[in-house]
Amino acid sequence: MFSSIEDVIERFAKNNYIASRRIATVIYLASELGKPILVEGPAGVGKTDLAKVLAASLGFDMIRLQCYEGLDEGKALYEWEYAKQLLYTQILKDKISEVLVGAKGLTEAVDRIAAQDEVFFSERFVLPRPLLKAISSEQPSVLLIDEIDKADAEFEAFLLELLSDFQVTVPELGTLKAKHIPLVVLTSNNAREMSDALKRRCLHLYIDFPDRAQELAIVKLKVPEAAIKLAEEVVTVVQSLRKLDLKKTPGISETLDWVKALTLLNVNSLDQELVTETLDTIVKYEGDVRKAQEELKDYVRRVRARRGTEAGSDKDLLN
Repeated sequence: MFSSIEDVIERFAKNNYIASRRIATVIYLASELGKPILVEGPAGVGKTDLAKVLAASLGFDMIRLQCYEGLDEGKALYEWEYAKQLLYTQILKDKISEVLVGAKGLTEAVDRIAAQDEVFFSERFVLPRPLLKAISSEQPSVLLIDEIDKADAEFEAFLLELLSDFQVTVPELGTLKAKHIPLVVLTSNNAREMSDALKRRCLHLYIDFPDRAQELAIVKLKVPEAAIKLAEEVVTVVQSLRKLDLKKTPGISETLDWVKALTLLNVNSLDQELVTETLDTIVKYEGDVRKAQEELKDYVRRVRARRGTEAGSDKDLLN
């Protein structure tokens, strides 16, 4: 585990994740207390990456459960392979007959079959899903329950028991207890409010969009090949786009994608024609694209004014 808050920051940095002291504190406390972390915030701020880097920093396996509407216990926990069980029964039909040879009456025959239950009711017929994988893992793991807010409230209620006891009951096998209690990270984009019961069981962490300095540091870390001027201009524009009324606000992942795309196209400044051709990298809806184009035009005009350039001296490449 981690030895201190500073150790969290250092290990995360080695895995290219800039963790603030607040984030590092929650991670350290969760690892020491054995409590799940509920990470909330807008889409694209690095909530899922937090779990991935946590696993990498500790050398743990990461097991991911992607939540969605209609997700139920069976799809998240395990499936019983009835077809495989039936196939085994057919294959072993002759052996079953041998077991029943000499049985005196139905009761004795049933007792003999019951004595062989472990053959037909065993873990070999259990197809584990993420939750059972995390509980039955032979090694410590990080369990990521991603976008829990997309799952139904009934599924959230089922999770409460799991997060409290870290054990599950399989009717055919009995109660299975965790061999190693996993570090659990739940993420939410705030599509719906989480229950008080779930929040009580978790440490809470809210990750918002970073400020300009933080986002620029992330870009430099993740896309070191990008020109400094380009990185600065992209971050400035993205920060301003987030203030607009967009259907989908661009996250850090979109910032990185845009910088990578512009760098790949050898763009060194936003005052170039290729910018409008790559806007779809950062904004995902046509209405948002038009708003972004207007914002970019304003940005270019501000840059030109700052440089003391006449407004009409150059061709406006963003038209």
